[in-house]
Amino acid sequence: MQDDQQIRTRVRRIIFEVSTPAGKIFDYFLIVCILLSVVAVMLDSVETIRMRWSTQFDFFEWVFTILFTLEYGVRLWSAKSALRYARSFFGIIDLIAIVPTYLSLIIPGTEFLIVIRSLRILRIFRVFKLFRYVKGSNIIVDALINSRFKITVFILAVLILVINIGAFMYVIESEESGFSNIPISIYWAIVTLTTVGYGDLSPQTPGGQILASIVMLMGYSIIAVPTGIVTAEVGRSMKISQRDNRTCLNCSTNGHDPDAIYCRECGHELQSE
Repeated sequence: MQDDQQIRTRVRRIIFEVSTPAGKIFDYFLIVCILLSVVAVMLDSVETIRMRWSTQFDFFEWVFTILFTLEYGVRLWSAKSALRYARSFFGIIDLIAIVPTYLSLIIPGTEFLIVIRSLRILRIFRVFKLFRYVKGSNIIVDALINSRFKITVFILAVLILVINIGAFMYVIESEESGFSNIPISIYWAIVTLTTVGYGDLSPQTPGGQILASIVMLMGYSIIAVPTGIVTAEVGRSMKISQRDNRTCLNCSTNGHDPDAIYCRECGHELQSE
């Protein structure tokens, strides 16, 4: 029993830690296998390549899938808490990465979803100890979360706008121009307002062309709105993140600016760290 526990501990250190030479070698090997499996799936989607090498691609696909399945099983066996690992971010990604191949036995074509294995390469942050550089992404995420209500209001306003524009274009244009119903006209309004411009629909009458010109000009100004909202929140999040941890001895307020001399709440002089 004790030997089994020692083996589990040793395997856990290799699989879940990168502080040991064996752990680094394991993670490097794992990342190479992930990259090879993703590249194989991408090449298999090219018809000319698949016609010649389909048998080899199928073989390698199952080799990698079985390898990753065994790895997932060993992770569950060696983890301190199998349930905690299975419910973690990497645990869920590890499981999803092996499901498409087995699912393809029931639903043909789902094997191409194997490209989701590329998410497992996120372990490279742990291998090369890059997590300290993720702070910038946290600021962006916080900014998006804090601006979600403003963005929601903006999207609703744009939705109401394109519905009305689509209705006007449906009235102005005829079915011969392709504006056969209001939903199609709304689709055109969205494509035009976002400055995408697929070109599959275009107004033919002078009134429609005037409305299209107005919508195009509106598109440039509307695009700037969410950018400004998120940018403002990013600046605010960066300012908050740059505050230090000094606590005012008078009112216990913390989170002051790095160059602050006095408390932002009571004006009491702050103690230097």
